[in-house]
Amino acid sequence: MNESNPRPTPKLGPLAALIFASRWLQLPLYLGLIAAQAVYVFHFWVELVHLLEAVFGSQTALQALVSSIGYKADVQVTALNETIIMLVVLALIDVVMISNLLIMVIVGGYETFVSRMNLEDHPDQPEWLSHVNASVLKVKLATAIIGISSIHLLKTFINAANYDVKVLMWQTIIHVVFLLSALAIAYTDKLMAHGSSSSSGQGH
Repeated sequence: MNESNPRPTPKLGPLAALIFASRWLQLPLYLGLIAAQAVYVFHFWVELVHLLEAVFGSQTALQALVSSIGYKADVQVTALNETIIMLVVLALIDVVMISNLLIMVIVGGYETFVSRMNLEDHPDQPEWLSHVNASVLKVKLATAIIGISSIHLLKTFINAANYDVKVLMWQTIIHVVFLLSALAIAYTDKLMAHGSSSSSGQGH
């Protein structure tokens, strides 16, 4: 009866061990991103509380919302309107999408570049993390950035009266550049994956 033994950990030379251990220098960076995530959570709840208070007639909360979203009107705003609500909700969605981007960078980056977290049997393991690598992470980040850019562009168009034509034009151009860049990254990743599968097929 043959028992499968785990593969022994290869012994590294001093220089190789030092270079390999240098990956832990990234740990403070990921901890910093976790702190940034906490800031976004705090900002989200501040904006949400202001929105709820404005619904119940708080002028202080309403003016805080108007100031935060950069909304301007010919007359002083004294009550919530559909445009303000829409801009605030889009701002909240923007915070959530950036938070999702941070999670992908923190979890996926740590798993890919620092150390395994051994989440295979964890019930809450993200579906995308089961097959994450540097290429997949790059494509997912590009897709997330497009989503964030779309929200910003939509906010600008809703509040277009307060922006110069050049600002609207450049935001649209930048969004299109993001979109083309993501398509190029995805296409390059597809070509590399196809080339890798072809090479492995010829090797058998």
